Amino acid sequence: MSKNILVLTGSPRKGGNTDKLADAFIAGAKQAGHTTVKFTTAEKHIKGCIDCQTCFSRGSACSVPDDFANLAPLLEQADMVVFVTPMYWFSFPVQIKAAIDKLYSYLIAKRTLKIKKCALLVSGGVQDETMFEGIVKSYKLIAEFLSWKDRGVVIVPGLHDKDDILKTDGLKRAETLGKNI
Repeated sequence: MSKNILVLTGSPRKGGNTDKLADAFIAGAKQAGHTTVKFTTAEKHIKGCIDCQTCFSRGSACSVPDDFANLAPLLEQADMVVFVTPMYWFSFPVQIKAAIDKLYSYLIAKRTLKIKKCALLVSGGVQDETMFEGIVKSYKLIAEFLSWKDRGVVIVPGLHDKDDILKTDGLKRAETLGKNI
C-alpha cells in the first residue's frame, strides 16, 4: 500500500552527507511506490515553541508566524515521518529540533495526525556508535509518546567531509530502508 512519506532533514550543509542520505532513502521509497516530500528544515525559519498554548487559534498550527505554517499541512498529509539529520552534541540540531518541538501544537489543540510510522537516519562525526545513544533514545521516546511505530534507525558514523558518506554503506542502507517501508 502506497504511503505519503514526509522526510524532514536537519542539516544546514546543502548537498552534504545528510542530504545524500535523505535522497537515498527517498529513491528506495519511490522504487517501492511511495510518495515522498522532502522538507529541509535548515532552509526554513522555524522559531522554537514558546508554550503559549494558543495553537490553531489564529488560523495556523502555531500562533507564532514562521515556516511551520508550511510544514503543518505536510504533516497532516503524511502517513510516515522520516527524520534525516546530523547529530550535534549527541542530539538533534536546532534546525530540525524546532520543527519537532512544534509537534506540540497538535497535542495542545487535540488534533490527531494520521502519521503511524517513523524512521531515523542519522550521521555524525564520531566513529563510536554508542555516542549516538542520546539522539536515538530521543527519537524512540518521540515515537513512543506519539504512538508511531519505529520502522528503523540507520546510523552512519565517522563522517566529517562533505562526501565521506560515499566511502560507507550508509546510502545503500538508507535506500534499502526506503524500499522496505
